[in-house]
Amino acid sequence: MNVESFNLDHRTVVAPYVRLADTKVLPQGDTIVKYDVRFTQPNLAHLEMPAVHSIEHLFAEHSRNHSTRVIDFSPMGCQTGFYLILQGQPDYAEVLELIEGTMTDILSATAVPAANEVQCGWGANHSLTAAQDAVKVFLTARADWATVTE
Repeated sequence: MNVESFNLDHRTVVAPYVRLADTKVLPQGDTIVKYDVRFTQPNLAHLEMPAVHSIEHLFAEHSRNHSTRVIDFSPMGCQTGFYLILQGQPDYAEVLELIEGTMTDILSATAVPAANEVQCGWGANHSLTAAQDAVKVFLTARADWATVTE
């Protein structure tokens, strides 16, 4: 299939994990990479939308304090994780450092950035507490992020 994640057997992965999902060389020669930042076990658990939405906002804002490579941080429709798109080809350790640093920032946040009707299309659909709870679980498994399958 054309979409890389559709070729991944979601029954064999062990979340949480961080894996390189795709590398693209653009027409002008620039390279971008996409990482699968999986929080929950596919088809067994998912994040509720207020947590997903708030993690998206928090990560999008705070990650740019750690790296100029961040292009986008997008939620997966299945609500089990996110896609992190970066410029260039950073090494895996650099990506994990970016994610860990940003997630640590999320734990100390006192508000969800842009969680209002002016700056967000569904400003009422946020939960800082739910986001922080999910991030705590994700960070607890930090030592296992490189393990994608059993």
